[in-house]
Amino acid sequence: MNSNLLSIKNWREWLIGSLAFAAVGVIFSFPPIPQNPNYHQFADSRTILGIQNFLNVISNILFIFISIFGLIKCYQNKHYQNIKNIKQSYLIFCFSTLFVGIGSAYYHYNPTLYSLVWDRLPMTLAFMALFSMVISDRIAVKFGAKILWPLLITGIFSVFYWYWSETHSVGDLRAYIIIQFLPMLLIPVILLLYTGSLMKSKYVWATLFTYILAKGAEHFDLLIYNATGLMSGHSIKHILGAIAVLYVVLAFKRSEL
Repeated sequence: MNSNLLSIKNWREWLIGSLAFAAVGVIFSFPPIPQNPNYHQFADSRTILGIQNFLNVISNILFIFISIFGLIKCYQNKHYQNIKNIKQSYLIFCFSTLFVGIGSAYYHYNPTLYSLVWDRLPMTLAFMALFSMVISDRIAVKFGAKILWPLLITGIFSVFYWYWSETHSVGDLRAYIIIQFLPMLLIPVILLLYTGSLMKSKYVWATLFTYILAKGAEHFDLLIYNATGLMSGHSIKHILGAIAVLYVVLAFKRSEL
């Protein structure tokens, strides 16, 4: 019985590892991917109250409010010691998304390659912290805690490597692409293969679905702006991204943080 369970566990781990390895291999089979030079050109560049790209800037405030809510929820809880290993990932996630709001607002106020670093850096930390939380909840708490810092360091490296490559005329987004999208590929697989006790599945699925909607809104930035005349797809992306953060916060019961 125990050997059968171990076999099943190993099979699941091998599948996840194989998917990760294959995804990394596919991305790095492409030549270096430079940053699109038109990336900084947004559909809605209106200046309001003296702030250029006003809605793209101000829409980031939701990240700040929701992240503070998540931190308050954690610090008001008296039972966090029961899951201290996952609490570290949760706190890093909340602080990272707080700085997503600040960094993204800074970038959209002054869109440059340099300011984009401070938009992307906290995002990678949030992705890695979320990935660590899901692994802790679904696979093994101690393993999720152990890989948290290696994941964070890898995320930081991906951003600074991309920036270095751009400033040396060999732009390469591949590592950053992996950091952003690989967790979103593996988390659904982990949710399907493992059961958890801390994070409610429906909220994690809602996070993933909302993230997909946010990326879609970003892609159709101009189309949405032309259709509405009020708000661009990029501003909607920020709102949906903040809602995705809220779902992560709501995934935990108060007594579990």
